[in-house]
Amino acid sequence: MDRFPSTTLLPEAFQGTSSDDITEQLGYIWYQIKTPLIVPLMKILLVVCLAMSIMLFIERVYMAIVILFLKIFGQKPEKRYKWETIKDDVELGNSAYPMVLVQIPMYNEREVYSLSIGAACGLSWPSDRIIIQVLDDSTDPVIKDMVEIECQRWKSKGINIKYEIRDNRNGYKAGALKEGLKHNYVKLCDYVAIFDADFQPEPDFLWRTVPFLVHNPEIGLVQARWKFVNSDECLMTRMQEMSLDYHFTVEQEVGSSTYAFFGFNGTAGVWRIAAINEAGGWKDRTTVEDMDLAVRASLKGWKFVYVGALKRVTLWKKLYVIYSFFFVRKIVAHIVTFVFYCVVIPTTVFVPEVEIPKWGAVYIPSIITILNAVGTPRSLHLLVFWILFENVMSLHRTKATFIGLLEAGRVNEWVVTEKLGDVLKVKPSAKAPKKPHLKIGERLHLLELGFGAYLFFCACYDFAFGKNHYFIYLYLQAIAFFIAGFGYVGTFVPNS
Repeated sequence: MDRFPSTTLLPEAFQGTSSDDITEQLGYIWYQIKTPLIVPLMKILLVVCLAMSIMLFIERVYMAIVILFLKIFGQKPEKRYKWETIKDDVELGNSAYPMVLVQIPMYNEREVYSLSIGAACGLSWPSDRIIIQVLDDSTDPVIKDMVEIECQRWKSKGINIKYEIRDNRNGYKAGALKEGLKHNYVKLCDYVAIFDADFQPEPDFLWRTVPFLVHNPEIGLVQARWKFVNSDECLMTRMQEMSLDYHFTVEQEVGSSTYAFFGFNGTAGVWRIAAINEAGGWKDRTTVEDMDLAVRASLKGWKFVYVGALKRVTLWKKLYVIYSFFFVRKIVAHIVTFVFYCVVIPTTVFVPEVEIPKWGAVYIPSIITILNAVGTPRSLHLLVFWILFENVMSLHRTKATFIGLLEAGRVNEWVVTEKLGDVLKVKPSAKAPKKPHLKIGERLHLLELGFGAYLFFCACYDFAFGKNHYFIYLYLQAIAFFIAGFGYVGTFVPNS
């Protein structure tokens, strides 16, 4: 077979030229396409990102005003809805108390199963008016036996506890919750409290939440606050705490007080079973089953109450659900964070014709960041790390947003994270289970490394030729992407 001459592999313009000439010609090609193509495209992206930033800014300021109003005038749920303790009835006895089902879905929870079951069995409520239901989807037979033995141990103490298993994991958590409600004994229950395996409710949890449902027939869900038990474990958990605190202290509180709607968190909530049934029950069509059920129940007219210390559907409520809850918080917030801060700003280093106004690059992002961080004042000194972490996470949130919107085949993938809770503090002498050492190739995340390399290149170019001093931010953001790309996010390093 004849070999092709090397000259045929290069365009005619590049043949017989030195490396300096090739660089000059590449630069010429860049300037030829930059003006008619790159500059207009960047300007369009900039306008879209600035518009999204303004939308996000208005949303954050609005929520800050509502929260300030609630703090000043003390509009607690107990004042907006009827709430009083359930009183004993001599004639009815314990029948005066509603029947409550407590569901604990589990999947290979070796480290936290005993703590969660123990906390649920320790709930203060008449013993004949509560049923603890452990929904065990574990695939590890050893863990399965351990969970069943723990349930039997509490049953021997007189606790009404049911250990339920399935032949398959269809629908994952939503499927388990759905199957759990099909048992005959559930027909006796009025309400269902749901706790993930890593949540440990306080003993008086039901006394603080159930009265809202008893005295207000329009309420379908009471959501309580929950926090990390290991928020001080490392820098990563502190940054996650900052994001969660804003979600609870601002987003949930505003949704509850203004439109009686917010997304169910999947745990630490008490549902009216009638509301679940009217909304169509748990659906396994999505892995965000908690939000899916909350939206369907809300559009059926049920109200939600958020307990921080722990009308039918109107047009304004529908607009709030569609615009504020979904469009701004779930789509705009993720896309603008990634596209603007990780694509547009770095790329403008090469396209000086596209100028980002200072209010869009500095003022609005700074105000949004400060408003996001007020929920966790003890971590304000970690604000820079949190910003860099959120920008890295926005890559995957944007990716997930488009997968969800386009209904791609990967939308129903479900990966369960291992829950350790406070096990390392409770049992200091115990060693974490050893995991096989990963090879360097298995730890690499090429997408993050690619963006890290691009941002680093942009930073170097801006340092050498730029005028806006973006390189300071770009170098830091590139390092954050490299850390994630080399698999050092969430890696536990033992003390020994």
